[in-house]
Amino acid sequence: MQHIQPHVTNETAKLCTVVLGLPDSTGGAPAATETYDAKSYESVIRGVYPTDEDIKREMDAVLEVLLRHGVEVLRPDPIENYNQIFARDVAFVIEDKLFISNLISDRARESEAFAPIWQRVGRSNLEQLPEDIHVEGGDVLLYNDILFIGTYFGSDYSSYKTARTNKRAVDFFREYFPHKTIIPIELIKHDTDPMRSVLHLDCAFQPVSRGRAIVYKEGMLHRENFGLIREIFGGDENLFEITPLEAYLMNTNIFSLSPDTIISERNFVRLNQHLRQAWDMTVEEVPYYEVSKQGGLLRCSTMPLVRE
Repeated sequence: MQHIQPHVTNETAKLCTVVLGLPDSTGGAPAATETYDAKSYESVIRGVYPTDEDIKREMDAVLEVLLRHGVEVLRPDPIENYNQIFARDVAFVIEDKLFISNLISDRARESEAFAPIWQRVGRSNLEQLPEDIHVEGGDVLLYNDILFIGTYFGSDYSSYKTARTNKRAVDFFREYFPHKTIIPIELIKHDTDPMRSVLHLDCAFQPVSRGRAIVYKEGMLHRENFGLIREIFGGDENLFEITPLEAYLMNTNIFSLSPDTIISERNFVRLNQHLRQAWDMTVEEVPYYEVSKQGGLLRCSTMPLVRE
């Protein structure tokens, strides 16, 4: 078994090795009371929750693109009748450390299925977070010496199923990476209305290409966070602002194969056109609308282990 040396310092460097979630046996539609994000709740209530067949078709399209671009693709062990689509939440790499998330109890078995991946990475590069540190990979975005962390500091944090990363996590990463600038971004939260809820930071913001980003400012509790992002990325010409409807459809949640190449959902017409024409990027379009009904998209399904 070949050892994997984790290495990720940003969202856009050339992708070498990635974990892609599994679509084969998700367990079907849950009861509305069993959902743990607003988009899944809405999908169940409306009777449009995706089938395993649709999910597999869409994830296979992503797998084809990854393999065509020479990326090593790892998968977790399969668990029958269990949702394993969103690999990003189970763990995430910062520099040379693979941090294992403390998932909510509904999702605890997802970590067990990553055992072969933990083994290939090895103990010296693994970091199991203490139980009081709540964080999922969707809330952690890397921009070289800057670490953006999606969070929620409200006193009612524990009442939200959609609040996944706490203040203790922000403090932890400040201590762990003293050489990095840690920027917490508080997100709007709602458990049942996806138009009023941002589950993770990558549903409101994501760096792409060289010095550019996609951003949904209405998803941030404090407008000064948007101003800071604008400053870091050098002005409005380097930002693509999405609308509330585009945020609902998860336009920020695309996935970078390199500084010049993106995997994006084929229905993101305005975004994909901008990436190609204004920013001169290659856009690999895939169908991913059915997966989005579960509250995540392309970044959520992929967990990079190695970027150049």
